[in-house]
Amino acid sequence: MSNIENIVNALEKKIGKVLSNHNVLKQSNIKLSKDIEQYLSTIKNQEATIEAWKEKYDTLKMANTILGSDEDKRETKLKINALIREIDHCIGQLSE
Repeated sequence: MSNIENIVNALEKKIGKVLSNHNVLKQSNIKLSKDIEQYLSTIKNQEATIEAWKEKYDTLKMANTILGSDEDKRETKLKINALIREIDHCIGQLSE
């Protein structure tokens, strides 16, 4: 009888340890999930900032080209032509 009690007590201790480890891992998982959400939010904000700076850079580059800079004139002309085609397409859709 004592042998069965020892086995049951040992089993209860092991189950207790497993449940304790489970709770610790569950809390760790929750913390890591929150960290992931925070990092994803930070990445999204940084991507938006990068996109805004790229737009500012492109605008500044185009302004410098229009002001007489010899660099990137071809690119600016292509951009202007693309804008004109886009406007023509919009006008065509409006007149239909």
